[in-house]
Amino acid sequence: MTVALTPAQRRLLDAPNYGALGTVRPDGVVQVNPMWFLLDGDTIAFTHTTRRQKFRNLQQNPAMALMVFDPDHPYSYVELRGELVEVRPDPGGDFFVVLGKRYGNADQQPPADRADRVVLVMRIDAVGGQ
Repeated sequence: MTVALTPAQRRLLDAPNYGALGTVRPDGVVQVNPMWFLLDGDTIAFTHTTRRQKFRNLQQNPAMALMVFDPDHPYSYVELRGELVEVRPDPGGDFFVVLGKRYGNADQQPPADRADRVVLVMRIDAVGGQ
């Protein structure tokens, strides 16, 4: 499925804006956390570790939603709904470095938890916002 993004939505996703990623906890409650991300075609990629609750949430229920708002116009936002379709090992923390540079840290180094790092890939199934 190819998602259709408006130019305004694409601008929000291409800029280094933080996203709010929602996953579903085992008790059914939604967990939302700020995340770095990178748009790649019909997918969104995140850096994460295998030792955190969000990773465990996605192993049990792959449903995900990402909301990114326009920092200049907070009522303008894009919401992407989809699911986890791939987990790629990243034991060197290479993608963490890529995202750190994207978010303004030219000297970004791999994190201390790099051995547990993975790239989470979200397929975009639906787009909303205003």
